[in-house]
Amino acid sequence: MFQVGDKIFYPMHGAGIIEALEEKEFLGEKHLYFVLHMLLKELDIMVPVERMSALGIRSIVDGQTLEKAFSVFHEGEPNLSVNAGQRYKLNTEKLKSGDIFECAEVIRDLLKISRNKVLGTSDKMMLDNAMMNWVSEIALVRDLKSDEATELLKRMVSEEAVKVAP
Repeated sequence: MFQVGDKIFYPMHGAGIIEALEEKEFLGEKHLYFVLHMLLKELDIMVPVERMSALGIRSIVDGQTLEKAFSVFHEGEPNLSVNAGQRYKLNTEKLKSGDIFECAEVIRDLLKISRNKVLGTSDKMMLDNAMMNWVSEIALVRDLKSDEATELLKRMVSEEAVKVAP
């Protein structure tokens, strides 16, 4: 169960902090809601307590898991046998899962594809969103400012970062 003050990750919205627990009446029924402060867009979202897991909201990863996830950027290759539409669908499913390793695969694959050809608009937007979500989680895990987390991510995805500790 989550508590006020917990650091969380909400797929497609990035990392945030549970700011409050509030009771609200909706259609004549009272429900408990967590107020989530999302780092990416300085946005507050109210989520019913009972819907947290159904929405894929999880605690942020620990430092060790983050380190393991960094290695995904340099392991494996994109599946080039799928067309852009299929790739978009597969990548969307990976991002919606909220799994940090699957999100890393999306970033890795789109960056590798972009080295050989220009990404389409939807691929470019997906890459940008995946990277922003990663930045928000790095910032909370490592207690960094957004620009510091961005620089760390850029270093870790660079071709020169293979097997280099952050």
